[in-house]
Amino acid sequence: MKKVLTPDQFPKIRPAIAQDTGHILAMLREIARVTDSLDKFVSSKEDILRDGFGDNPAFHALIGETEEGQPLAMCLYFDSYSTFRGKAGIYIQDLYVDSSLRGGGFARYLFSHVAAHAKRTNRHYIRLSVDAENMTGQKFYRKIGMRAAVNERIFVLDGAALNTLADEAELMA
Repeated sequence: MKKVLTPDQFPKIRPAIAQDTGHILAMLREIARVTDSLDKFVSSKEDILRDGFGDNPAFHALIGETEEGQPLAMCLYFDSYSTFRGKAGIYIQDLYVDSSLRGGGFARYLFSHVAAHAKRTNRHYIRLSVDAENMTGQKFYRKIGMRAAVNERIFVLDGAALNTLADEAELMA
């Protein structure tokens, strides 16, 4: 059992900057590896740089780093909106914590920074999806107060199916 750390022992948390793209990509690759999804992982450093640090960023991220500046954790998120709630929120796309920090309270600390950002920016909820087989992650999310949305399923439209459907709009115009 790992020793629970105190916040003064945790890595510093700061907003990601463009120079973090390589580290962000490495942490995303590690998530893909652990979830047996490396074959689906095609994101590049250029994608992260363009979409996260341009004029109109598609996402934001927090980085947890050592005093020497070595990134060990990341939470990548973007704005969301719930029509049922009538309120804005945050969707966490990826949460990564290096194995050296797991079990010591750092993931909760990182997550609390996202919650504080939500509160500061008038966001009223945080949503995320978790791999169905990631029982450790599911246990963690429940422990911090999240609940599973049991009446919902995630659907994805991409690739050829997206293009085919989009082409229908052109044909009907």
